[in-house]
Amino acid sequence: MKSPYPLEERELVVVGAGPAGMCAAETAAACGMDVLLLEESLRCGGQLIKQIHKFFGSLEHGAGKRGFVIAGDLERSCRSRGVEIRTGSPVVGCFNDGRILVRGDEGLYLLRPKATIIAAGATEKPLAFPGWTLPGVMGAGAAQTLMNLSGVLPGKRVAMIGSGNVGLIVSYQLIQAGARVAVVEISAGPGGYAVHVNRLKSLGVPFLFRHEVMGAEGESGVEAILLRDLESGGIKRLPVDCVCLAVGMAPSIELPQMMGCEMAYRQCLGGWLPLHDRHMRTSRSGVWVAGDGAGVEEASVAMEEGRLAAIAVAKEAGRLKEGKARKILEEINMRLCGLRGGPYNCERRQAKEDLMASCVYAGRT
Repeated sequence: MKSPYPLEERELVVVGAGPAGMCAAETAAACGMDVLLLEESLRCGGQLIKQIHKFFGSLEHGAGKRGFVIAGDLERSCRSRGVEIRTGSPVVGCFNDGRILVRGDEGLYLLRPKATIIAAGATEKPLAFPGWTLPGVMGAGAAQTLMNLSGVLPGKRVAMIGSGNVGLIVSYQLIQAGARVAVVEISAGPGGYAVHVNRLKSLGVPFLFRHEVMGAEGESGVEAILLRDLESGGIKRLPVDCVCLAVGMAPSIELPQMMGCEMAYRQCLGGWLPLHDRHMRTSRSGVWVAGDGAGVEEASVAMEEGRLAAIAVAKEAGRLKEGKARKILEEINMRLCGLRGGPYNCERRQAKEDLMASCVYAGRT
């Protein structure tokens, strides 16, 4: 049966213009490939465009630059390489024959790429409790979007639930915007980097460790949050007008699932994710994944995974000679090993290694 939608043939389609997707598109284009980069929002950059803090790490991954500056640099590099970028173009369906259904400015159309790299990122995990649907309860990422993209302060008295890096960084940005913040954590200590914790402590931010959220109170919006002290069993009422949830991220796996990619569960990487090998190849022929959609890690890791997938695609397409491709892949994997080093990444590093070591697709590991 003939499809009612126009069909477009492409060599490589990259889905998602965050750090992983843009690095994948740029790298593949540099290898001479015809690349189409799709992004559902109106701007490229993904999470980077609302990150106003300066990155630390290596210069290669934007150290010393603010997130939105890194996003702009990557987009300009993609365009200079000849990547075609279509923003405001959400993928609304994928088929296990490789076709992709996209909603564009003039309606729905189909793409049939020879290869696809899915870099769809991750979504915030919710936390359900009595009153969690009240206005003023939101994800930390939503609060960051309101502040840094729309110039709207989500609340003046904020309870940040979760002390991972996202919660700590957004807490600092809330303080910069004029809010008062208290960090609530169910564990006995913080989950994020000490540099972020110490910065907040120096500003007098209270940390309520071993406290569990019991509910939120309010009529037309949040007025207070109820917390249970897990040490004493007592209940505390904290007056707030905003509750931010920073309780983790989950890989966005809908598109690889639609394509029939095999899934695996790794809790420390965010939950369910596409099973993939050391070159980001999935169980579905012609489909690669990269970035937080392949396991939630850091933005620098997402960049390198995008490059890794692109080199593997270019090699398979005959755009790179075997020896050169192997050398580049080894170099990227060495950088990834370095980025995954350190005590904070130990569990995620081991989970990723076990995942990749267990995969053998088309004779490759």
